[in-house]
Amino acid sequence: MALFHHHTLKVALCGLAAILAFRLVYTDFDLSAHMFGGGEHHEGEWKLLVNLLGLLLGFALLAKQFEDSRLPELLPKYLPDGYFGGFCLLGLVFVMSAFLDNIAAAMIGGTVAKVVYRDRVHLGFLAAIVAASNAGGAGSVVGDTTTTMLWIAGVSWKQVLHAFIASGAAWLVLACVASRQQHAFQPIVRDAARDLKLDKGRLFIVLLILAGAILTNVYLDFPAVGVWIAILIGASFRSTAWHELPSAFKGALFLLSLVMSASMMPVDQLPAASWHTTLGLGFVSSVFDNIPLTKLAIDQGGYDWGMLAYAVGFGGSMIWFGSSAGVALSNSFPEARSVVAWLRKGWHVPLAYVVGFFALYWTLGWHPTPMADHAGASPPAIEVPASR
Repeated sequence: MALFHHHTLKVALCGLAAILAFRLVYTDFDLSAHMFGGGEHHEGEWKLLVNLLGLLLGFALLAKQFEDSRLPELLPKYLPDGYFGGFCLLGLVFVMSAFLDNIAAAMIGGTVAKVVYRDRVHLGFLAAIVAASNAGGAGSVVGDTTTTMLWIAGVSWKQVLHAFIASGAAWLVLACVASRQQHAFQPIVRDAARDLKLDKGRLFIVLLILAGAILTNVYLDFPAVGVWIAILIGASFRSTAWHELPSAFKGALFLLSLVMSASMMPVDQLPAASWHTTLGLGFVSSVFDNIPLTKLAIDQGGYDWGMLAYAVGFGGSMIWFGSSAGVALSNSFPEARSVVAWLRKGWHVPLAYVVGFFALYWTLGWHPTPMADHAGASPPAIEVPASR
């Protein structure tokens, strides 16, 4: 990926084909059971893959509806001038992600940034948007797939909440640095354009899509269903930018290839649970999908669940393809696909990760909690919800 960032989809598909061929030829791997369930597999991978595909395509249309509502062009009227405007925008992304899907929060943040900075968004600020979206969901059982997995498995929402100590500290570091980077590169526009009229119908569609995602995530563990029902309802009274889908599909196919590859890797257990292991999982999460990592941690037990939620949730922000939010945003900002450039200009994200981790460790320490303390029994079968 780092060497051939102009051909990331080809690299991902070739990697998936190589891993699949190896598993089929040299092991007793059952592709049908892996995809559709059976044996030791509960539901199989199909539900996760369909959800990710539906969300990535749906949120691409959401971002376009949000942009066409003209609200991003009106926001300069309310955002402060100078670097503090970017600081507040990153804060908005953080807060939204605690209640919404992190992909949606990143897409909305990227859309606003594209408008208020006149299409000149610093790569370090893009990395900060992705990191802020992942940070906001780290302490909320409805803000990220990994935290929702913990919740379903029997971890109390209270045992995840202290992840906000780490993610809040990390957000403060990256927001301070990235907002100054962006201001030096392209200041925020001073005033909103005049004679703009908010398209309330399109804004209603955005809210409808978000509400659909939340409701179907809570009640069906299938938020893509709610997203697409809302999109089709919205298409009945406002035009929909269907032409955005081919580009979004390429990004979705890339992420699905990574997730599928990660799910087939022959990793059966993690090192013994400790704060050292948890710290390392954050770095691993930037190159290895965090959903199978979280499932392994749940099966193993003995973790401080809030610390784990922060590590696997925020850690993927360190590289653009380590998070579904990063993959989604790269569809609108192709320059983000250079790993070298991401690390060079978004250097504050790994720094923020370490600062946030030790802010939590030095504040509350390491407090592993057995799963049975929450569930009162063995964990139920894990039904993986929608997005990272």
